Amino acid sequence: MTFKQHQDASGFTLPFEAITAAHDRIRERIIETPLLESAALNALVGARVLVKAESLQKTGSFKFRGACNRALQLAPHERSGGIVAWSSGNHALAISAVCAELGVLTTILMPLDAPRAKVDGAKSYGAEVRLYDRQTEDREALGREIADRTNAVIVPPYDDPEIMAGQGTVGLELLAQAREAGLKPDAVLASASGGGLIAGVATAVRTTLPDAQVFAVEPEGFDDHARSLAAGARVRNEPGAQSICDSLHVPTPGELTFSVNHRLLTGGLTVSDTEVRRAMRVAFETLKLVAEPGGAAPLAALLAGKLDVSGKTVVTVLSGGNVDADMFQSAFS
Repeated sequence: MTFKQHQDASGFTLPFEAITAAHDRIRERIIETPLLESAALNALVGARVLVKAESLQKTGSFKFRGACNRALQLAPHERSGGIVAWSSGNHALAISAVCAELGVLTTILMPLDAPRAKVDGAKSYGAEVRLYDRQTEDREALGREIADRTNAVIVPPYDDPEIMAGQGTVGLELLAQAREAGLKPDAVLASASGGGLIAGVATAVRTTLPDAQVFAVEPEGFDDHARSLAAGARVRNEPGAQSICDSLHVPTPGELTFSVNHRLLTGGLTVSDTEVRRAMRVAFETLKLVAEPGGAAPLAALLAGKLDVSGKTVVTVLSGGNVDADMFQSAFS
């Protein structure tokens, strides 16, 4: 699938056919993660809750899908120059793993406060990791400088049509799995950082089930999607906010992703760190899943009653499980 260039990002749409093409392209390289259900979890929420366990995906998150879809379409001369990417962790792991499979050199820019498991993981796949300070350095400027110097291709974590299409395969799968179980989701919740996952999932879900509700979930202090949706334009988070959801620390929605999300999303929900820790604990106790904080945010919203889903069927995307041991342990303290 070849995308047309858009001078005005506000006019960008993600074709459903791009997602189906991505699924055909990557299906032999990814894991079809399960859609899980727990009677205990259903009782806690008062609804039928289906959890799409992307923590069981290769490299521990949904990011492998988009990275795989983008990297498989590199031209031969692009492969020789390698890839430059920036990420707080999961995109870093995914790009590093895909590039290792394809024999492509990769340089990853990661923040100094990224979880050690994610930094070490990217290095283990052979990536060159360059750490930067979130407060004083511009990761995109650093990435462009490296790409210009090495003739590498920049693969951003979310504002790329092929990345978004790859993430949308999560939506394709969960719909097919629900249908196989004889279920029709009333609502789907997924975390939002730059917005690539929720844009892909919303495109797949709303194309197939136009009446279904789709919500972005974010931590307090990083609720840029919720506020942008309310304002009808991209807004920025105030500097200095803190959250344990390291994978969701983005200052503003992506340009391309917001073009999709402002048309398709029902709204945005916000959760506290305390609520996220509870969701991490519940995911482990009821489903035996290890969830990183950002991945547990949608479940946190349900458990905290941020959305009335009583008697309904709702899908939450547990988007990742890459969490340091001490952070995971804090959910049980």
